[in-house]
Amino acid sequence: MDIKINILNKKLELIQWLSTIEDATIIEKIMDLGKKESKDWWNSISESEKESIEKGLKDADSGKLNPHSNARKLYEKWL
Repeated sequence: MDIKINILNKKLELIQWLSTIEDATIIEKIMDLGKKESKDWWNSISESEKESIEKGLKDADSGKLNPHSNARKLYEKWL
C-alpha cells in the first residue's frame, strides 16, 4: 500500500509541475517520452492469442460471421 501511495504522490507532483510548464519544447519532449513509453498490447500477448485474433480477422474479412443473437444463444448459460 505504501508503494501505491508513493506512486500516487509522485503522479500528483508531476501533474502540478506539468501545469506550470510554459515552454512548448519541454512539453513536446514529455509528449515524445510518453509515446515511446507506451506499450503496445500486441507485444504483451501470447502467440496463441495473436493467432486467434488473426484468424478472427480473416474470418471477418471473408464474411464468416455469426450474428450476436446466435452467440447469445450459444453462450446463454454463462451470461
